[in-house]
Amino acid sequence: MTDLRQYDAVLFDLDGVLTPTARVHMHAWQHLFDELFAAWGVTPPYTDQDYYEYVDGKKRYDGVAAVLRSRSVEVRWGDPADPPTADTVCGIGNRKNAVFAQTLRADGIAAYPGSLALLNQLRDAATPVAVVSSSKNAEEVLTSAGIRDRFEVVVDGVVAERDDLASKPAPDMFLAAARSLGVEPARAAAVEDALSGVRSAAAGGFALVVGVDRGVGAEALRDAGAHVVVADLADVVASTGQSS
Repeated sequence: MTDLRQYDAVLFDLDGVLTPTARVHMHAWQHLFDELFAAWGVTPPYTDQDYYEYVDGKKRYDGVAAVLRSRSVEVRWGDPADPPTADTVCGIGNRKNAVFAQTLRADGIAAYPGSLALLNQLRDAATPVAVVSSSKNAEEVLTSAGIRDRFEVVVDGVVAERDDLASKPAPDMFLAAARSLGVEPARAAAVEDALSGVRSAAAGGFALVVGVDRGVGAEALRDAGAHVVVADLADVVASTGQSS
C-alpha cells in the first residue's frame, strides 16, 4: 500500500469514507422511493442496487432524476426552494433530505475509527486534507462527527451549486478542491467509496485513487478507476505506521 503521506494532499469523500452516514442516506432514499413508487404505481421496486448505480456520490437532485429516469418517469425539475410536498425533482429531493436530517439530528454520527486514525496520521505529517462531497449536509455531518476543524477545504453540494460545478462523476468538484488547496491533482490522492466518486477522481487525473469498499464491490471500484481498494481506511493506517 502506498504511503498517503508522500502526496501533496489527500482529498476525501465524506459519506461512507469518513463517516457511516452512507447508511443513513441509503435508509432515507429507500424510505422516499418506497413511498413514492407505491403512490405512483412505479415498478420495479427501488433497491440498494439503484442507490449504488444512480444515487451514490451524486448531487441529491441529480440522483432523484436518475432514479426516476431509470423507471421512465419524468417530472418537472422545479426549484431548490420547492417544499418537500412538491412532486418535482427538487421537491422530492428535499423530501429525502428531511428524512436524513431528522435521523442525523436524532442519532448523531461518529467518524469511522480507521478514518479518524488516518486523519490523525496525516495531521501529524502536516499533509493537507480536504472533503469533496456532493451532499449539502456535509458541514452538519462534519460538525456532528467532531472533525470539521480537520479540513482546510470543504467542497460540498452547497459549494457546487454556488459555483456551478458539475456533479460527480464529472471531475469538477475534486478539481475545485485541489485548486483551493493549491495542489496539482497529479501529485495528490483521492479517497472514495462511490463509483461516481471514483470515476470523478480518475477523470481529474489524481495520482492515486483509493476505493473504500462499503458494499459496492472491489471489482466495480477498480473498473471505475480505483488504483487500490481497501475494506476500511484502517488498512491504510496499518501500512503506513501508527499515528502518535
